[in-house]
Amino acid sequence: MKKNEIAATGRRKESIAQVKMNLGKGNIIINGEDVNEYMPFATLVMDLKQPLVLTNTEKTFDFIIKVKGGGFKGQAGAIRLGITKCLLEYDKDADQTRDDAFRKILKIEGMITRDPRVKERKKYGLKKARKAPQFSKR
Repeated sequence: MKKNEIAATGRRKESIAQVKMNLGKGNIIINGEDVNEYMPFATLVMDLKQPLVLTNTEKTFDFIIKVKGGGFKGQAGAIRLGITKCLLEYDKDADQTRDDAFRKILKIEGMITRDPRVKERKKYGLKKARKAPQFSKR
């Protein structure tokens, strides 16, 4: 790991994202591809860039991200949490009582908390977690 590089891990559903942040021009590379090529929908790109927009650091940092597991929505959530953790690590030495502190801004928007919802396990005698087979009277 480089001296000025900050690394963090984000998780959401079945997805795990390893995020590395450096000072740069705002490039985001996911699994060797540009973010706009990797993510199929612009809304997902907007979702994962949200911490950068809130802290006005869109053109300040470059990100190299490795993500695996889950679908695109879960991966976007995992990347967003990883980016948030990197920003918090970068701003940890600053005075946290001021209004433009990254932690204060991101906490209000709910970016710091990991979304704990995961798929419920399948139960025996059922088709899925809660779906029962069709009832037959005769």
